[in-house]
Amino acid sequence: MTDRIYSQSSAEWRAPHATGPLRAVVSVPGSKSLTNRELVLSAIAAGPSQLLHPLTSRDSELMRAALSNLGVLSRESLSDTTDTIDVLPMSLKGGVTIDCGLAGTVMRFVPPLAALALGDVTFDGDDGARRRPMSTTIESLRKLGVEVTDDGRGTLPFTVHGTGTVRGGSIEIDASASSQFVSGLLLAAPRFEEGLTLRHVGAPLPSMPHIDMTVACLKRRGVTVTQPDAGVWRVEPGPIDGVELEIEPDLSNAAPFLSAALIAGGRVTISGWPSATTQVGADLANYLPQFGGAITVDDSGLTVDGGIGLIRGGTIHGVTLDLSTGGELAPTLVALAALASMPSEFHGIAHLRGHETDRLSALVTEINRLGGNATELADGIRIEPAPLHGGTWHTYHDHRMATAGALIGLAIPDVTVENIETTSKTLPDFTTMWSEMVNS
Repeated sequence: MTDRIYSQSSAEWRAPHATGPLRAVVSVPGSKSLTNRELVLSAIAAGPSQLLHPLTSRDSELMRAALSNLGVLSRESLSDTTDTIDVLPMSLKGGVTIDCGLAGTVMRFVPPLAALALGDVTFDGDDGARRRPMSTTIESLRKLGVEVTDDGRGTLPFTVHGTGTVRGGSIEIDASASSQFVSGLLLAAPRFEEGLTLRHVGAPLPSMPHIDMTVACLKRRGVTVTQPDAGVWRVEPGPIDGVELEIEPDLSNAAPFLSAALIAGGRVTISGWPSATTQVGADLANYLPQFGGAITVDDSGLTVDGGIGLIRGGTIHGVTLDLSTGGELAPTLVALAALASMPSEFHGIAHLRGHETDRLSALVTEINRLGGNATELADGIRIEPAPLHGGTWHTYHDHRMATAGALIGLAIPDVTVENIETTSKTLPDFTTMWSEMVNS
C-alpha cells in the first residue's frame, strides 16, 4: 500500500472570497461511506474484489491499514482513465494494534472483524477519537460471546480477544448515538456461524440512510438481508461475493461546492451525480432549493444555479429542516443559514455531539465568534440573522467544520480557517478544488 502523510498542521488558511459569479464543474472523489463499507466486505469475501474510483483520503487509508494489519492484501493501480484497489481476502490474524485516527467507520466497523481474527486486536486513535462513544460496539461484541477488555471506559483504547469465530444469533442494542454501530455488526454478520438478528432499542436511530446503504452493499454481494420489523435486521450466514464495482462520488462532500453558488451566484455542477443512490447527500437536491437555489439534473451532473448570489445583492432564505437522516450535511447547511436573511432552525441532530467534535457546540461557537447569532437547541441549532465579520474559524480537527468555514469565507472577507488540512480525512485536495471553483 502506498504510504501517504496527511498533515494535521494548525496553520491558518485564508479562505478565498468570492468576487463574481461561478461557472464551475467539480468532480468530487469517491464516497468515503461506500469505500470503507466495500473495503470491509472485500476483506471477508469469498474471493477477490476490485473497487473502481475509490476514495483515497486519511479515513480510507486508515481502513486499508487496519485491514492490512489483520492480514488482508490490497494494492492500488492508477492510470489516466481509472484508479482501482484490488483486495484479496485472507485468514484474519490478531496480535496487532489498529490506529483508528478519527475515523468512525474504522473504530466501529473493524472490531466485529477483529472478533473473527485469531488473537488479540487492540484499537486506539487520535485524542478526539478517545472521546467518541464506543460502549455500544463493546457491549454488542460481549453479547455475542466475544471477550473485550476496555477497563470499563466504553471508549478507545480497547482490545478484542478474537478466537477466529463468532457464533452470532440474536442481540438487542441501543444504537441511538450512531447508525455506525448497526452497520458495523451487519457487515460482519454473514461470517457469523448463525448470522445475526439485530434489534435496535432506545431513541430513534439517526442517519437511517447509512444503514440502508449497508444493507444495499450486502445484498449486492449475494448476502440475504431482511428487515422483519422496524428497527430489526436479519442477516443470514453465508459467503460474501467478491465483486468488481465502481464507487459513487461522495455527495456529502459535494455540499459546500453546491452551496457556494448561492453565495457567489452563477452555477456549480457536480459531475457524475448518480441517478439512484443510498447516499444522504442526494437530499441536497431537496434542501438547497429551500435556501433559494435552482436545481437541474442532466447528463452533465447535478447543477445549482444561485442566481445573482448573495454577494451581488441576492438573498439566502431561512429554513426549518429535520436533518435526522442527513446529519453529516448539517455543518454546510448551518453555515449557509448563518448568511440567510431570515431565521433558520435545524432539528434531529443531537447525535452530532458525538462526532469528531461536538459539532453543535462548535458551529454555534464559531458562528457567534464571527458576529452571528446562533443558539444550541436540545436537538439542533437556531440561527437569527446577524451581520458577520472576518476572523479565525476553528475546525476542532473536524473536516466538515473546515469546509463550513471555507463557505463562510466565500461570503465574508478576511476569514481564516485554522487547520484546513483536516479536510484530508475525506477530501485531501479540498483547498485546490475550492480555489479552482472560486476562480472559474
